[in-house]
Amino acid sequence: MGRVFLIVLDSCGVGAMPDAAKYGDEGSFTLKSAATSEQFSMPNAEKLGLFHIDGVRGEVCGSGLGGVAADSFDGVVCRLAEVSEGKDTTTGHWEIAGLPLAKPFPTFPKGFPKRLINALAKETGRGILCNKPYSGTDVIRDYGKQQLATGDLIVYTSADSVLQIAAHDALIPTEQLYEYCEIARRLCTGAYGVGRIIARPFTGEWPYTRTALRHDFSLEPTGTTLLDVMKDAGLAVRSVGKIVDIFAGRGITSFQRTTCNEEGIDVTLAEMKEDFDGLCFTNLVDFDMKYGHRNDIEGYAQALSYFDSKLPELLAGLRADDLLMITADHGCDPATASTDHSREYIPLVAYGPKLKGGVNAGTRVGFGDIGKTIAAYFGIDNTLAGRVIQEIVP
Repeated sequence: MGRVFLIVLDSCGVGAMPDAAKYGDEGSFTLKSAATSEQFSMPNAEKLGLFHIDGVRGEVCGSGLGGVAADSFDGVVCRLAEVSEGKDTTTGHWEIAGLPLAKPFPTFPKGFPKRLINALAKETGRGILCNKPYSGTDVIRDYGKQQLATGDLIVYTSADSVLQIAAHDALIPTEQLYEYCEIARRLCTGAYGVGRIIARPFTGEWPYTRTALRHDFSLEPTGTTLLDVMKDAGLAVRSVGKIVDIFAGRGITSFQRTTCNEEGIDVTLAEMKEDFDGLCFTNLVDFDMKYGHRNDIEGYAQALSYFDSKLPELLAGLRADDLLMITADHGCDPATASTDHSREYIPLVAYGPKLKGGVNAGTRVGFGDIGKTIAAYFGIDNTLAGRVIQEIVP
């Protein structure tokens, strides 16, 4: 039947959506900002058509780019607008998988209500520090010493629908931190139903560093997703990176968590050597976590260039009936004053040995067109939100 390798370049948006001003994101353009760096070079992605996407051509060019004619690139490309309210990871991924949200996840710009904080303190047996929106690196700098001295938990949020808990691993082992996050996940329902609870262990001496053992505890999807219909059809759904966490494990047949983009790419390449029919769904989180949120343009550019350098290997791993699809879940423009996600279009670049290239499928409404297209590629009847991209699946 074939395989689809869907890779999410976490936060690599391609320009502000028409309603971006509503979110404070007018003018955001993550890919364009990264391309301002001399470290940016994506010739392989350009050959697939990335820079021919609506709104991108003429706005983004890197080292030596711009020479591919409008109809001579190798892939099928388009940009997609989000129909759900929000700009967070869970919303973006669920919509990609055919499940848009009718109501956004709640956010807590003034911190979490006392009732929730008191319940969390009671059930964990620990005090609570901070309880306000904060940068993840700044919060351990400002509260880390107090956390070590008291054993209290650092609880903080952001502009996104998240509750994050940080603790030093010398005092609170990471597995115990995960248990506290599971308690928070159980408490955070209804009006407190944030999209994700995130464990943020840190280590070392002040000013401390976060470890690679972040772990996300998401709500279970509120409806049917692409992962469900594929698993129900007897196909493999292989998760690489935090996909298994974003979907709370539902619809996943196997998973491998990763600690960085490089490992995520390597695991995906290893999956390409395996015999299976179905989907390999990969999230490369460093673009967002390490560079977008830290306004690190150079780091973002270097990470994109590294991914591009691995594209030839990814393409070589495709078999005759396979597809490679590259997308994002939202923006996180490293050049804006904000350190939060940005409301942007996402790109889609699709390539397969049997796919007719050189096609720009335009601007589409709904990330769900990706999931709908993948389901159609496998001939699965479904009620997922979205429209099939006929340029990929005639």
